Amino acid sequence: MGAVGIAVSAVLVTLAGCQSTAMPISAVSAPAGTSTEVYRWRSVGPREFAEIITEPGRVTMNVHIPYEGDIAGTDLSMPFDQIQARSDALPQERATPVAVYCRSGRMSQVAAITLTAMGYRDIVELAGGTVAWEGSGRTLVWR
Repeated sequence: MGAVGIAVSAVLVTLAGCQSTAMPISAVSAPAGTSTEVYRWRSVGPREFAEIITEPGRVTMNVHIPYEGDIAGTDLSMPFDQIQARSDALPQERATPVAVYCRSGRMSQVAAITLTAMGYRDIVELAGGTVAWEGSGRTLVWR
């Protein structure tokens, strides 16, 4: 298991033991041998997420399994637990801004941690997921 896999596994074990829905970690060190810089991800509410996903060049990812609808404009659907294994489908440039979401926010938090550990530097996660999105009066689209 590589450095990224170990870092992600450690975070998943930490998450499994947490009782609250709050994410205790928002910064992860870059994988060994890539940089000493600390990369961060942000968790934002539906209003800000709606603005962010319209930014030119930002890739919006639905990481929820099973499929339960998309936010309009979603570029990529990939299960949160397959991100590392399917990295060839991700933007190769690690500076590419990425927005992730799921149904409740838990899977997208894990996805944000995984992407951060892989070296992506601009990651935004939808706090509360599509439940919060719909709760704010926004809709989902279905394929």
